[in-house]
Amino acid sequence: MAHYTGPRDFIPVKIAILTISDSRTLEDDRSGQTLVDRLEKAGHVLADRAIVKDDVNTIQAQTKAWIANPDIDVIISTGGTGFTGRDVTPEAMMPLFEKQMDGFSWLFHKISFEKIGTSTIQSRATGGVAGATYIFCIPGSTGACKDAWDGIFAQQLDYRHLPCNFVEMMPRLDEHLKRGKMQGK
Repeated sequence: MAHYTGPRDFIPVKIAILTISDSRTLEDDRSGQTLVDRLEKAGHVLADRAIVKDDVNTIQAQTKAWIANPDIDVIISTGGTGFTGRDVTPEAMMPLFEKQMDGFSWLFHKISFEKIGTSTIQSRATGGVAGATYIFCIPGSTGACKDAWDGIFAQQLDYRHLPCNFVEMMPRLDEHLKRGKMQGK
């Protein structure tokens, strides 16, 4: 049982939205806009937004730039998690992870199953941490973006959510990097 310490103040998180698509533009990116609308409504900060092609090197370049940016706490990508030849988001992101978040994929699929049944198996949603930045890869449908935000991010990106949340762990995500520098690695 968590120890309750009283009410907590909301802490806005700085979130970058990455749409992965060969055909979308900012004007017609409904999935990316769904995430932007929800994060802003929740009181978070849109730190950046981009659309890149379904290409491993391009996805990694944008993601690495955001990981290196101290003004970005979370990266949420949408698109490229299926099985077609152009779907390469997990292949691009997973090598960047220092730690993979298996529970994110499991929970996303549980929530998705309640909405679309066994069709959820066609997604390779994943999450992890790199350079003290949370990274989440979700499908490109607006429904999947709504499900991920409403079912996971709304609580886990809210410091007030108890017994624990992603926000309270943020100051410690890079402990292993700091320890390595102190040990001369």
